[in-house]
Amino acid sequence: MNELLKKNLYEIRELLDKKEISSPELLQICLERIEKVEPKLNALITITEDIAGAQANEAQKRIERNETTPLLGIPITLKDIFVTKDIRTTCGSKILENYIPQYDGTVVEKVIAAGGVMVGKNNMDEFAMGSSNENSYFGPVRNPWDLERVPGGSSGGSAASVAGLECYVSLGTDTGGSVRQPASFCGVVGLKPTYGRISRYGIIAFASSLDQVGIITRCVRDCAMVLEVIAGYDPKDSTSSPIPVPPYSRLLDEGIKGWKIGLPVEFLSEGLEEDVLKGIERAKEVLKEAGAEIVDVSLPHLPYAVSVYYIIAPSEASSNLARYDGVRYGLRVNSSDLIEMYMKTRAQGFGPEVKRRIMLGTYALSAGYYDAYYLKAQKVRTLIKKDFEKAFEKVDIIMGPVSPTTAFKIGEKTSDPLQMYLSDIFTIPVNLAGLGGISVPVGFDRKGLPVGIQFICKPYREDELLRCAYHFEKTNALKIEWPSLEDVSPSQK
Repeated sequence: MNELLKKNLYEIRELLDKKEISSPELLQICLERIEKVEPKLNALITITEDIAGAQANEAQKRIERNETTPLLGIPITLKDIFVTKDIRTTCGSKILENYIPQYDGTVVEKVIAAGGVMVGKNNMDEFAMGSSNENSYFGPVRNPWDLERVPGGSSGGSAASVAGLECYVSLGTDTGGSVRQPASFCGVVGLKPTYGRISRYGIIAFASSLDQVGIITRCVRDCAMVLEVIAGYDPKDSTSSPIPVPPYSRLLDEGIKGWKIGLPVEFLSEGLEEDVLKGIERAKEVLKEAGAEIVDVSLPHLPYAVSVYYIIAPSEASSNLARYDGVRYGLRVNSSDLIEMYMKTRAQGFGPEVKRRIMLGTYALSAGYYDAYYLKAQKVRTLIKKDFEKAFEKVDIIMGPVSPTTAFKIGEKTSDPLQMYLSDIFTIPVNLAGLGGISVPVGFDRKGLPVGIQFICKPYREDELLRCAYHFEKTNALKIEWPSLEDVSPSQK
């Protein structure tokens, strides 16, 4: 395996700027890797080789003129939820299997303007609904560390493509943990910024008050570099914030000595795997070594978070997915009767998990149940947000597990939706409160599977979040030997 594949984005940036390697050469190395491992991982729905080739050539011209941006000439993948002009955008669903958008979303525009080389669109849970990447119309994604296990979801293809060394960075979305949980399962870094930090324009909507663009890389510095490129106000997204974007990567080296890191007592609940608990203990030691103090805090309404999420998110999904009617775009199952055409199109176009959530959401919003379910859930959401505000009066950052378990086997939880939903118990509260969170590898369990630790910040304090994660990563000094995948088949572990 080419050693360049194992390098971090910031290291490749230096090699490109010194002209020790060219962008087209780097792209070719990634494409060869994709050809070898993609049949095993299934991390990409669409490979955009020709477009990437043109972008790499253009990036190289800019490099020759001594231009530089964090993404200039860097191979990148995008979750197939990002609208891309003239490139199929499926959202992992049969209903959008052949949908070709007419425009680029804001984040895609920023990536292209920065000279990113887009090598493909990542596989994902259909309409971002899932915690395992088993709900895709295009088949499940496999975890690079163990091909019999899930990579997490819904941005499982993004995490698998970064851990599988197919690219140096991938962009996903995080509605209830969909960037952080896959990052934890795949041993990479996953950042979900504050709601409003990155424009959502041009992202196919799941739950509009929860969705946020996230970044998956192999180290914290890379995350900071990419966030500088894609963050910022967008007039096309009324929920995006005008707060200026700091130079995140230049603020990383400032220490965290004297910081107070809160550990909610509710995060140490029953159901945590022993190796995940050991990861938390290890993280506490590392943070103390970095100069921080660990403080107990409480988030008393945390036990209600999953229930609240599974009323609010499906309700918003039921509204957002009403547009897939077989009339304007996407799949159409022809029928002589309009209502019958709607029904047949949706019956054949949506998968079981999407149908389940549409029905849950439609029920929660229906007359007679709106006040009992949706309105009450929004009130409890406010209480959860206030819990975080109160905790942040005492501490600078909050820490905790990302998921109660490490990566589970494909098919292990598909028959029990509730068990699957509980996979996001520690990530969902962050979305409900609109805060920023990041997953960083802390170690491995006894099966050799990655374990992640989560850090949570105050609104729009990604500078502090990335600083904490960076010093944790630096002090922890975890050596990761990325799986080669060259000597195993999908039927082997």
